[in-house]
Amino acid sequence: MKQLLLIFAVIVATNLPAENWPRFRGPNGAGVSDDAIPVIWKKEHFKWKTPLPGVGHGSPVVWGDRIFLLCANEDTGERTAVGLDARSGRVLWQLAFEADKHRHHKNNSFASSTPAVDGDGVYFSWGTPEALTLLALNHDGKLTWRANLGPVKGGHGFGASPIVLHDLVVLSNDQDGESSLLALDKRTGTVRWKTPRQSKRLTYSAPCLYKAPGRAEEIIFTNWQHGITGIDPKTGKVNWENDVFGKPAKERAIGSPIIAENLVIGTCGFVTKFKHIIALRPKGGRMEEAWRIEKSVPHIPTPLLLGKNLFLWNDQGVVTCVEAATGKIHWSERAIRSGRFFCSPVAANGKIYCVESSGKMIVMRGDGKFEVLAENDLAENCHATPAIANGVMYVRTYSHIIAIAE
Repeated sequence: MKQLLLIFAVIVATNLPAENWPRFRGPNGAGVSDDAIPVIWKKEHFKWKTPLPGVGHGSPVVWGDRIFLLCANEDTGERTAVGLDARSGRVLWQLAFEADKHRHHKNNSFASSTPAVDGDGVYFSWGTPEALTLLALNHDGKLTWRANLGPVKGGHGFGASPIVLHDLVVLSNDQDGESSLLALDKRTGTVRWKTPRQSKRLTYSAPCLYKAPGRAEEIIFTNWQHGITGIDPKTGKVNWENDVFGKPAKERAIGSPIIAENLVIGTCGFVTKFKHIIALRPKGGRMEEAWRIEKSVPHIPTPLLLGKNLFLWNDQGVVTCVEAATGKIHWSERAIRSGRFFCSPVAANGKIYCVESSGKMIVMRGDGKFEVLAENDLAENCHATPAIANGVMYVRTYSHIIAIAE
């Protein structure tokens, strides 16, 4: 009888659907998983640690038993797409591409973009002064198509990440030069639509999908000059646009927009000046401002929604808990005595995880009460947001990827 039960358990486990983390911050950029990840990390929780064939700050993505990420050689500019086995950490394939070396911000890298993945392929992007490259590989690392989408102008360097939506690969090309929003056919790399923009500011935020009651799907983009924009994914037409960010000083949209029920929430700012987080709600065919906060707002980290609460983890480690529906601030507390945060928080089984740039993974309660539960040391610099899939957290440090699990 015990043997039959064991066989049955193995069959059930084998046929359970795999969880995927298909883009920056997982499904629709929400950054939330139901998986239980260890809070205090011990030796037995480190399942494997794999050196990467290059460095970078882009996050890993997961599809089934495969992990994909982008690496780069900071001396030559060469970019390398990498596929790994999620169970063992073994590098299954790597494909290198020549690319120009160019100037970028000291906290950026040549591999700060997170790929997007679906059942058909994995899609990588990077930008240089000569070319914005978007390409598709199959899960075994074979090149399907490659598109050159024009030069990228901006002294801080590239960092925008694509998303997959139905049969499209969508990418923001807001930059200091000729700007646009782009959608390519994921099978062929053909440009399906291109929406011109007036932006003259390099933008790093990744879009997300929004579906308001009684309205069709829209893709949400954030940018300093344009504010928050809703785009028809079929045509690239601008359905609405709210110019909600400050104009007295130059700002940059780095954190990505998120959805909180019927609210669209976006951030923008400048590191030493103004920063804003604004929530929009639907009203007829347009959007109206529901609330805004302009104190202790993150510039780089993307906000995290857990239940009815929104957690704003700013660049210096001050966390603010906000009622998402109203913008009411519950509390604002420091999660770490000192540090810098270039990654975005994610949640696993109701706990919040965010890694400080020197490699300290801070774990907090996510139920609306302030409490730091743990500080785990990765012993290596880290600017990348973790990925969570199938009970494992995958953390990309500057030169390694690490698997953490019970």
